Amino acid sequence: MTFIFTAVLYLGLNLGQETSGLEGNPHKPTLSVQPGSLVARGKQVTILCEVTTGAQEYRLFKEGGPHPWRTKNTPKATNKAQFLISSIEQQHGGIYRCYYKTPSGWSEHSDPLELVVTGLYSKPSLSIQSSTVVTSGETVTLQCVSQLGFNRFVLTKEGEQKPSLIRDSEFINSTGQFQGLFPMGPVILSQRWMFRCYGYYVNSPQVWSEPSDLLEIHVSEAAQPLGLSPNISHPKTVSQHQDYTMENLIRMGVSVFILVILGILLFEAQHSQRRTQHAAGRESSTFFMVAETWG
Repeated sequence: MTFIFTAVLYLGLNLGQETSGLEGNPHKPTLSVQPGSLVARGKQVTILCEVTTGAQEYRLFKEGGPHPWRTKNTPKATNKAQFLISSIEQQHGGIYRCYYKTPSGWSEHSDPLELVVTGLYSKPSLSIQSSTVVTSGETVTLQCVSQLGFNRFVLTKEGEQKPSLIRDSEFINSTGQFQGLFPMGPVILSQRWMFRCYGYYVNSPQVWSEPSDLLEIHVSEAAQPLGLSPNISHPKTVSQHQDYTMENLIRMGVSVFILVILGILLFEAQHSQRRTQHAAGRESSTFFMVAETWG
């Protein structure tokens, strides 16, 4: 009896959930953009509003703009609608949402999508406040500088659509420029550290400057800790040590060979001198003997 009651209760709950899903408001759609949410001025952009149940009427609106901003009707129910912007301009930057209509009513609004237009102002410059070659594990500070009085600066990592960091602008008294400072790290050897930065004004946060030139940080291996046992060495260090040992042995061998040759030459020279002296002595003795004979 208990088993039957549990089974009936389970079926009743499932049926209630399905009925609630059919009678309630449709689920909110998903909003996305191609090729990405960070787009250069003049490029083509496609905004996609996608649903799970299918719809014939879709609406897209932009915060601060007319409501709806655009409407898409289809003869048959589809799972997505495409809103094309053939050439994106300053007025297209902003926050977007979409929703759709079904026989049971209008859906919830999608989550917001931020579309950023770049290339409206001259590019800032990006540099590192130290050498561009740093050791793995270090922390570095990147500096984005502009002559324009941007309120904020944005740092992006190459290959990523979302901004890495946003910093308020600071005025540099010595140069009359504006800067944003971005502490980064610790940097590690296994990643590529390539960045660009932008500037923008707070009254139009989705309209950015041209991107700075690409800055690449080259990461080198960390130095060997002082406490490391001399018996435990990096393979590369061991190989280098073996190379140096072989070079030293070769040099020592060459030095010994040269010393042997010099010793032989010196010995030959001394021996030759002794023979010369001995011959000269014999000639002198002969001379004296001859002289005595004639005498």
